Amino acid sequence: MDFYIDRGKVADANILATFQVDMALESEGKSINYNVVLKGVTTALEDENNGLYFVVRNFQDFPIGSLLVTKEWSDWTNSWYWWIQSVYIEPKYRGKGLYSLLYNQVKCIAKDNGVHCLKLYVDHDNLNGQRIYEKLGMHRNHYVIYEAEL
Repeated sequence: MDFYIDRGKVADANILATFQVDMALESEGKSINYNVVLKGVTTALEDENNGLYFVVRNFQDFPIGSLLVTKEWSDWTNSWYWWIQSVYIEPKYRGKGLYSLLYNQVKCIAKDNGVHCLKLYVDHDNLNGQRIYEKLGMHRNHYVIYEAEL
């Protein structure tokens, strides 16, 4: 295989922030502030309590895709749920199974760490993403997500 999965490094912050700016525009039609995103990415990369980045790299060690995992404690199950967020694969590398590679790596690590459930949310108009997640065995749950920006 011409790709491998690695943990994100602080040196990846710029490209990971660019991925997120591109993903927000592509998947939700939102323009987000690169400098704010860069600070957010760097904060996670510097302290894994804020999030874990997994990066798919080519063998020139260049990031070509990534996802972020954040953790949620569940008192109902006395275990962790991991949320998959900020999924992005460079357009020219799509259709090569790279998200599947990332997802399966995260799933194995989650199992090894006693994680109860992997979750994610997806924009309701992102039908391609929904098909991919369902193909990997994920399913819609019965919750509706609400939010209040502060």
